[in-house]
Amino acid sequence: MSKQSLGSLLIGILIGVAVGVYLGWVQFPVEYTNSSMQALAPRYQDEYTVMVSEGFLVDRDINAALQRLAVLGKENTPDYVQDLTERYISQSNFPAIPSMVALSEAMGRLTPLMEVYRLPPAPTPTPFPAQ
Repeated sequence: MSKQSLGSLLIGILIGVAVGVYLGWVQFPVEYTNSSMQALAPRYQDEYTVMVSEGFLVDRDINAALQRLAVLGKENTPDYVQDLTERYISQSNFPAIPSMVALSEAMGRLTPLMEVYRLPPAPTPTPFPAQ
């Protein structure tokens, strides 16, 4: 093979790769629409669960939290939340631990490992005396 044909082959390959990258990433990128939450990677399912637990701290509505977590399609949601909470504790993921422990506790899954991270109970509002 001569140097000229080898050079032409390399230039052709480079142009083909450049056009392919442009078409695949810029002109016609993959777009996901209407994907189920079950299709999320486990890391993102875990992040979603933490977001649900943080929402639970605000509204303290366990039924709403269970509904939000149901879209993940886990067989046993309380087991999943307990396992994730214990994993975060073992990994020292401190920002997520208090809300995850509160959610686990509301689901009846408070373990001795979680006891240390329990939040104090929220005070009940006292009504103003009638005047």
